[in-house]
Amino acid sequence: MTSAGGTIYPCLTMRRLGTTPLAFPDFRGATRRLILVNLAAYFVLIVMHVVTPALAGSAVGLLTFDPFSFLHGALWQPLTYSLIHVGLIGTMFELLSLWFLAGFLEGMHADGWVMGLYAASVLGTAAAGALLYGAGVAFRLPVDAVPLYGCFGGIFGLLVAIGVLYGDTEFLLLFMIGIKARYMAIIYGLVAIAMLFSTQRMYAFAQLGGALAGWLYLRVASRRGLSFAVSERWYGLRNSYYRWKRRRAARKFEVYMRKQGRTVRFDGQGRLIDEDHDDKNRWN
Repeated sequence: MTSAGGTIYPCLTMRRLGTTPLAFPDFRGATRRLILVNLAAYFVLIVMHVVTPALAGSAVGLLTFDPFSFLHGALWQPLTYSLIHVGLIGTMFELLSLWFLAGFLEGMHADGWVMGLYAASVLGTAAAGALLYGAGVAFRLPVDAVPLYGCFGGIFGLLVAIGVLYGDTEFLLLFMIGIKARYMAIIYGLVAIAMLFSTQRMYAFAQLGGALAGWLYLRVASRRGLSFAVSERWYGLRNSYYRWKRRRAARKFEVYMRKQGRTVRFDGQGRLIDEDHDDKNRWN
């Protein structure tokens, strides 16, 4: 499906589940939160447009991701642009795609992991748009600062995750065409690359940024989520620092004992080697 802004996303893709190929994924956890938040934002914008069209227009201008505005201080836009949806049909297909893909992943992972993947992809989409615009300004290339809106980048990140982790899983594209997840991700990636040579290069580049961010999230975050990976890395660094301090103290103690006419030895971990008792297990 291609939206009015040129955005592509895997509309109406669903997992093939034996005798119930058209079954919807469970509506729970991260999937439910994402859908309800996006729906609420959509209807709030509709009500604003009916009551005060001018205010609605101002809100859209403030909350969509405009690379020029972002680089001049609108730092909130990477967090808000994915909640702006324009057009009923495009919004419906976007949210259905989000439901199917997020629901599939949530059946295999914790909801925090899915939320982290989606957030990383959305932020990566905005970062790619800002990078392309900034490069165009720096090198004096003709790149239009097209405002970005919708959750297309987050959807592409979810699709890439499924293609990488569950590439052999078959989906139904448009309820008719059976295709493996990895091939579907590759096809949409190639379409986005082709769009780089059209007037929709900003959308295409941003979407590829969302896909790259989703892939990087898979590389960095474990199956328990990004917060778990960060905490593990933090504790690893902390333990490395303590081990370094212990080795340093051991070297100083060796020098001190030599001055006292005694010889002591420590291993590479800063643990005392007892030469009188060959019991290495007590240091494990």
